Amino acid sequence: MRRACSASCRARLGETGIRKTWIKFLQDVLAENPAIEVARDVPPFRFVQWDGKLIREIPRLRLKPGVEPDPRSFKTGYADMAIASWGLFDRLQKAGVIPVNVKFQISLPTPIAPIYNNMVPADRPGLLPALTRHFVGEVARIAAAMPNDRIALQWDVCQEVLGWEGYYDRGPVDFRTETIEVLAAIGDAVPPGVELGYHLCYGSPADEHLVQPRDTGIMVEMTNAIVAGVRRPIQYFHMPVPKARTDDAYFLPLEGLQLRPETEVYLGLIHHDDAAGDVARLAAARRHVRVDGIATECGMARGDPARLPALLAAHVRAAQIAA
Repeated sequence: MRRACSASCRARLGETGIRKTWIKFLQDVLAENPAIEVARDVPPFRFVQWDGKLIREIPRLRLKPGVEPDPRSFKTGYADMAIASWGLFDRLQKAGVIPVNVKFQISLPTPIAPIYNNMVPADRPGLLPALTRHFVGEVARIAAAMPNDRIALQWDVCQEVLGWEGYYDRGPVDFRTETIEVLAAIGDAVPPGVELGYHLCYGSPADEHLVQPRDTGIMVEMTNAIVAGVRRPIQYFHMPVPKARTDDAYFLPLEGLQLRPETEVYLGLIHHDDAAGDVARLAAARRHVRVDGIATECGMARGDPARLPALLAAHVRAAQIAA
């Protein structure tokens, strides 16, 4: 994958490690924790995409009565996976396969992601502080193991966006308050020498969104709140653009972005076998915001592997147009 990306794009490459279903494995990580149990008296969460298609049913979890979760007890493995993958990246870069100016990107879910998917809503606040401290610890291990000026860390913000869209049942704390506090805390936990980005996401477990965004309005609200809450520099935000959205209405809210000078905007407007659409989406976006980078909606991990060469070529074409 790295060799193919490097040969095709000669640009910024993403690193996703060995996780093929993003956070699905965290269901077991949480269920096996000594402070957590399966809530057998509660119906499973129905994980559905925008058209009503059921992706899977997720058993609900809850905190055991009187047991406080220990941040050290979670075994997510994110730091171990990133450190192992860095070794291969470093060797390929030193061998000239990956250009010297390309950074190694580590993409992590936020601590909110598995909690919203798996926990009963009432127990979210009881688990969130401990899981947040665990993820902050994973970031510290990653930063201690790698040259900070050669890496980038991206927080994948999906469940938060869906929460703001009304996808999840309400819990004791308002979605906006709960999510922004966490997103600011984990942003500031990234050392200043590491490039920091946020990927805002509408989910793609079956290569389609869980909710189809009406426009970029909620993403702009979240972005502005994150920028206001994070003290350290943020290098970029990434936002998805559905295939059919070449209309100005989708991009109009981007005019309300309140970014610092160092923060760039990347748009996920590349779609398979739609070169004309890629151009149209980019042109529409540029009428409302400075576009600093382009990508697919939500990476390339869940689509048909046969599409990869064409998607890489589409990135090159769009980047050349955007230059």
